Amino acid sequence: MRLKDRIAIIIGAGQGPGEGLGNGRATALRFAEEGAKLLCVDRDLGSAGQTAAMIREAGGEAAAFQADVTREATLAATMQEAMRLWGRIDVLHYNVGVSLAGGDASPTEITEEAFDRITALNLRGFVMAVKHALPVMRQQRSGVVLSISSAAAVESYPYVTYKATKAAMIAYTEQVAIQNAEYGIRCNTILPGLMDTPMAVDTRARTTGRSRAEVAAERDAKVPLRRKQGTAWDVANAALFLASDEAGFITGVALPVDGGRIVQIG
Repeated sequence: MRLKDRIAIIIGAGQGPGEGLGNGRATALRFAEEGAKLLCVDRDLGSAGQTAAMIREAGGEAAAFQADVTREATLAATMQEAMRLWGRIDVLHYNVGVSLAGGDASPTEITEEAFDRITALNLRGFVMAVKHALPVMRQQRSGVVLSISSAAAVESYPYVTYKATKAAMIAYTEQVAIQNAEYGIRCNTILPGLMDTPMAVDTRARTTGRSRAEVAAERDAKVPLRRKQGTAWDVANAALFLASDEAGFITGVALPVDGGRIVQIG
């Protein structure tokens, strides 16, 4: 019960179509197992509701809320909803990201529309969510801000906007960490590597017209540790550690969860 009675907001707690669990849903379930009360937030209220229902069926406490991370007002409303329900915010976890599904492309093919769309989802939404959580956490003089960046931020990656925004998330994490340390607020980000999730595998299968098995096998072969992609549970467990008191002296960190891929490349 490492998060007993903590109030956690997970933005991106639903998931898109595909096999298995996404990072957001797995993290919500893991936090609930450890005693947290969850506000499951997603632009797809039905998907967020499914996550919340899974938590309640297992005996936990959770509510669903709809927000569009490209609209600041809905992120402000998210924080207000958590305060209305529970009166505090202990953990904010931003688990939103898009690449190919948003039209990302190479440096010579990227369009203004795709760049702006992906930046609004991956980076601006994170900034605006933190903007509205910080006043609550500062008043509490405690809180944890987490996000999902990507190993793509520091490794070779072919698509412009995903790499740029995920790298910017690391810089913003460091900024929030140092500017809020005096309030007892910690801020860290996770760098997943090649993960077997609906967003990572199923989206690529649909985009390229290949089978899911073919895409998964190609990704597996690139992972040094056991030649096998990670799962959403690997990301969820990293988030749990960073949210818990076990990481009480850790802030401003970008934690790779990648089976050694960054080491291999670097």
